[in-house]
Amino acid sequence: MHTVSANGANIPALGFGTFRMPGDEIRSVLPKAIDLGFRHIDTAQIYGNEAEVGQVIAASGVPRHEIFLTTKVWVDKFAARDFSASVDESLRKLKTDHVDLLLLHWPQSDVPLAERMDSLNAVKTAGKVKHIGISNFNIAMMNEAASLSDAPIATNQVEYHPYLDQSKLLEAARARGISLTAYYLMADGRVPKDPLLQDIAARHGKTAAQVVLRWAVQQDGVIALSKTATESRLKENFDVFDFALSADEMQAIHALAKPDGRIVNPGHLRPPHWD
Repeated sequence: MHTVSANGANIPALGFGTFRMPGDEIRSVLPKAIDLGFRHIDTAQIYGNEAEVGQVIAASGVPRHEIFLTTKVWVDKFAARDFSASVDESLRKLKTDHVDLLLLHWPQSDVPLAERMDSLNAVKTAGKVKHIGISNFNIAMMNEAASLSDAPIATNQVEYHPYLDQSKLLEAARARGISLTAYYLMADGRVPKDPLLQDIAARHGKTAAQVVLRWAVQQDGVIALSKTATESRLKENFDVFDFALSADEMQAIHALAKPDGRIVNPGHLRPPHWD
């Protein structure tokens, strides 16, 4: 598996995302994903499926050190008095003594960012997490978080797909050695139906979804989260390392970006502005 190196973290470039996957789907699909070769698994406190993710990993027979496991602290646990206990609860559910990456899930909070970063650093120092990161941060807040942290930030997990230009954020992240982890790569189902992506896919004997996953991981410092509850699509999502897109194809996909391309934009959680 191709990996992305980011501030000391070696992160598998293709991850299995579990957003909006209830426990029964996790128990059904995740074992097959692990059997297929997925070694990067992404969950979060707010997803409500950490316990099932933990059960599947524990029963998989794959040594814990071979799995790169990410979870995220929800905004209601950002205060220092709640933060560490919430991580302990996540570890209990995940049946592990550490996660490989712990993220602040969204940037907007009444809790000062310095306090949040101190809490992230404290659980890292305690050995409960190997690497720390953020999610849905804009450039200014990403830079502020990095400046407030003793430990380097490994990733900023953000919405990322062909219809949303994240080039400024990616450039700023690269300057600090931070990776971007891409979620919503299928853009709520738009990707498989896109004529340009279908055309590029036909040239390679692939699907439009595979083309976009490849487009993501072919960019320096970008990690792709794939997600499916359909067993037949698991192998499709995994098989993106046996072909490469040309420079012209990469640029054509980038050119699909629109000013109104953002899909995930909750007013009570997002940063004050997007880049």
